[in-house]
Amino acid sequence: MKELALAIDDVYTNKDIKSAIITGAGPKAFVAGADIAEFLTLSPDQGADLAKRGQVIFQRIEDCPKPIVAAVNGFALGGGCELAMACHFRVAADNAKFGQPEVNLGIIPGYGGTQRLTQLVGKGKALELIMTGDILPASDALSWGLVNHVTSAEELIPKTRAILEKIHAKAPLAIAKVVKCVNAALDKELDGYETEIKEFGKCFGTKDQQEGAEAFIQKRAANFTGE
Repeated sequence: MKELALAIDDVYTNKDIKSAIITGAGPKAFVAGADIAEFLTLSPDQGADLAKRGQVIFQRIEDCPKPIVAAVNGFALGGGCELAMACHFRVAADNAKFGQPEVNLGIIPGYGGTQRLTQLVGKGKALELIMTGDILPASDALSWGLVNHVTSAEELIPKTRAILEKIHAKAPLAIAKVVKCVNAALDKELDGYETEIKEFGKCFGTKDQQEGAEAFIQKRAANFTGE
């Protein structure tokens, strides 16, 4: 988790990074979940601290002004499913499997799973998946709206890169504002419509807005600089 946090910090601060893909190291799993043996030693306060640390890291992913996409290649269970859901969207290999099986251990999701799964698939489906602990195959994850695309394992990264290449061609400041506004729609402390008004207005003080309008009028491709 510490290494993940450092990697996300690099996405935020490194100007050469336009986007990021989070994927598993091998074909078997995206992330199979936490070390269950660790749970035997935790007090209630330590359990809450563990959840808090995870939620802070995952919120950094969700709030990142640059696209972070989950390329799910195998099991995404427990914290792995929560990590995938914290990303801006998800592309899954056809062998991917999703689940929040925490109830089998006498606990619940702690890294935002109860909230993000509900946002993505709706209350009824979220309750069913979390309360049963069932494992959802990629095809069902697609029909439920949990993932955007399902592809072969071989095409998983190329497909994800192709989507990101489209996004790279757009205005970076506008992309960041899209993330902010869409997230505001789900934030009870914010008025999403008011956020959109403010961010829309801010676009008109950027060089990218001028470039985009001029390129459209001149019928040429825009050259955005992120300014």
